[in-house]
Amino acid sequence: MTEDYTDQKRRAAAWFRELRDQIVAAFEAVEDSQTEGPMSDQPAGRFEIRETRRTGADGQDSGGGLMSVMRGGRVFEKVGVNISEVFGALGDQAQRSLSARKEIPGLEKDPRFWASGISLVAHMQNPHVPAVHMNTRMFWTPGAWWFGGGSDLNPCIEYEADTADFHATLQKYCDPHGADLYPRYKAWADEYFFIPHRKRARGVGGIFYDDHCTGDWEADFAFTQDVGRAFLPAFLAQVERRRSLPWDKDDKETQLIHRGLYAEYNLVYDRGTKFGLQTGHDPDAVLMSLPPFARWV
Repeated sequence: MTEDYTDQKRRAAAWFRELRDQIVAAFEAVEDSQTEGPMSDQPAGRFEIRETRRTGADGQDSGGGLMSVMRGGRVFEKVGVNISEVFGALGDQAQRSLSARKEIPGLEKDPRFWASGISLVAHMQNPHVPAVHMNTRMFWTPGAWWFGGGSDLNPCIEYEADTADFHATLQKYCDPHGADLYPRYKAWADEYFFIPHRKRARGVGGIFYDDHCTGDWEADFAFTQDVGRAFLPAFLAQVERRRSLPWDKDDKETQLIHRGLYAEYNLVYDRGTKFGLQTGHDPDAVLMSLPPFARWV
């Protein structure tokens, strides 16, 4: 294993790209198959794709990624699936942000970093279909490496059976890597996705983890891959059950107000949003998670 983990970085970035391709294809297939119910007479949605770039603190190009967004589809009102691979030197603010939650040996003397990941947020046309978030990532500095990620469900109209099924699927993919992982990372999601000023969670949870490093890179990468693999079976089951249900203006109003929670959380508390903006990544890609419309009472 080389000191700078060159091969591991390559494999991780390739996996995030592969997962992105699988999800984009699956979501476009969902659009094509929506032939009944509300919005079925609309054109099937397609992803618009553009490259993103990161400019480092020194003004130099420091990597980038792909931003894939679908708007105004039959099933998806707005969904983004982004991947990135960025590198450079962490500025003071970003160093403080990382150091506040994790000791990274030698970071002040050698602030180089590398990061790659996939980030997804879907906001749905039908208020009966939940919004969803998923991301997985690898982060490296000369003094440490770790994985992070997870997924969580954000219904505006909750169906308890759907919530239970979503969690059961996540647990199914986590358990082979350790019986303690799902309950530990579920509890972390419950804490992380809580909105203090509203005194409530933004959704019905899922799993969340950061700073995941057992010292065994292969095992940690395998776990992170399975977190990514769990996403489509966990979420598409919800879509299939609810996407053709009728809805009315009151349902839509409920959805728009609930989206306000999502916007508030991501702009005020979300760690990934803050870090992306602090490190100079494309702001449109960072803020892709925001809903197309929201309402506050």
